[in-house]
Amino acid sequence: MDMSGDDNGSPESQHSVSAYEEALIALSSLITKRSRADKSNKGDRFDLMFDYLKMLELDGLISQIKVIHVAGTKGKGSTCTFTESILRNCGFHTGLFTSPHLIDVRERFRLDGTDISEGKFLAYFWWCWDRLKEKTNDDVPMPTYFRFLALLAFKIFLAEQVDVAILEVGLGGKFDATNVVQAPIVCGISSLGYDHMEILGHTLGDIAGEKAGIFKHGFPAFTVPQPDEAMAVLKKVASELDVPLQIVTPLDISLLNGLELGLVGEHQSINAGLAIALCRTWLQKTGHLEGMYLDQPSSLPEQFIRGLTTASLQGRAQIITDPCVRSGDLKFYLDGAHSPESMEVCARWFCLAIKDNVQQQNSLEEKPQNAAIRENSTPILLFNCMSVRDPQLLLPRLIKACSDHAVHFQKALFVPNMSLYNKVGTYALPSTDPQADLSWQLTLQKLWNSLIHGDKGTDNRSTSSIQEEFKDNKEKEATSYESSAVFPSLPSAIRWLRDSVQQNRSVRFQVLVTGSLHLVGDVLRLIRR
Repeated sequence: MDMSGDDNGSPESQHSVSAYEEALIALSSLITKRSRADKSNKGDRFDLMFDYLKMLELDGLISQIKVIHVAGTKGKGSTCTFTESILRNCGFHTGLFTSPHLIDVRERFRLDGTDISEGKFLAYFWWCWDRLKEKTNDDVPMPTYFRFLALLAFKIFLAEQVDVAILEVGLGGKFDATNVVQAPIVCGISSLGYDHMEILGHTLGDIAGEKAGIFKHGFPAFTVPQPDEAMAVLKKVASELDVPLQIVTPLDISLLNGLELGLVGEHQSINAGLAIALCRTWLQKTGHLEGMYLDQPSSLPEQFIRGLTTASLQGRAQIITDPCVRSGDLKFYLDGAHSPESMEVCARWFCLAIKDNVQQQNSLEEKPQNAAIRENSTPILLFNCMSVRDPQLLLPRLIKACSDHAVHFQKALFVPNMSLYNKVGTYALPSTDPQADLSWQLTLQKLWNSLIHGDKGTDNRSTSSIQEEFKDNKEKEATSYESSAVFPSLPSAIRWLRDSVQQNRSVRFQVLVTGSLHLVGDVLRLIRR
């Protein structure tokens, strides 16, 4: 196997690696520091994607895939998950391509609701890798990481002969690697908001324009209620491309016959409504409406209800009890929210979830003094976000939404991610860097303290100017205050949580893990190890 491009001096090459690790090392070599595709660099030579399809001899075949293509800022992953679950429950052979993965890269490729097997992944991975290595050159270099994964998805779905492929856009839409699909059956745009502004633009109109880049001439599209500025752009692009664009209302939960959506959160009715419209149109356009009874507005087909109520998605509104601590005393509430709007939704979910949990614990303990148990259920925040995001847009929303529900974090813990941006993780956890630069985490802590302590500690400077204080002082100790702490690593933070609970038997910690899907994935790996 051609492994050129790998660093032979890397730790991985010093010991015997598995066939799967060998593929991940190769895949990691495609990760670059270059800025992502945007208008200024002509989509980072987006047209190369068509060259890659020809090299893989997929260019003439890709039009055979019956694609549902979904973009958006918030909810696109949930919409894709609902859509896949519905069509699988209708009896179709489904393929789902999503991002990012939390623990294992194979999560991005799902066949009939299950991650692709290691054996199939390796077979298709090296099939694509070897052909691209042979045919690429200086003018057409190897595809970057996400482009390779998208090409791999197309190969998998064609080879596995799926009935339907649901593709989640990675970033934006117009220049996304998934947008080589020229004839989708139907497109969807989930809720739009502010995210990746450094790439997609600083107004909702700019962002909407990028997302609407997945619209194709004459092919139907659906969206959910949007801010006026965003909706105006979506309608304009749709009109120019003769795209019949329809606005979908949220699902009426009563149509589920007393059951609940498989994905938790009040906002999921919006994503479910969009998924229903996408599935209905896909069934209609592909000639599979027979026996579905989709023309009855007051009811949903049984297959749709089953799909909506059994859908599941890791790392979004997910609750896990730590198996290393006595029953129920350390619970992690995981949600990869990383935009201002999703942070509010996450906060509301967390507040309702911990109140439900307290009520359940009270009934189990059969103690009359519920208030005492409520006091001992302590909300803790475990947080990190990428430095390209503005925590001054995230943390205040989180604090206010929790405060509106009378939930106040006793302590906020700030940690660096364990996942490395330039390495695709395996089951093994990367070792902790003792010299890790904590300047970003110290910046987050300073902002948190100023928000929590109000005017007394308010720091009106920008995040970047606060960060400058710590940039050149790498030897600065991680700091701890009553209301916050910076830990040099995630394992050390988890250890502190476990020790604190075990040393005080009257304490229950309810830990909200948010701000980054990478952080959520790292926590999942640590807890499950």
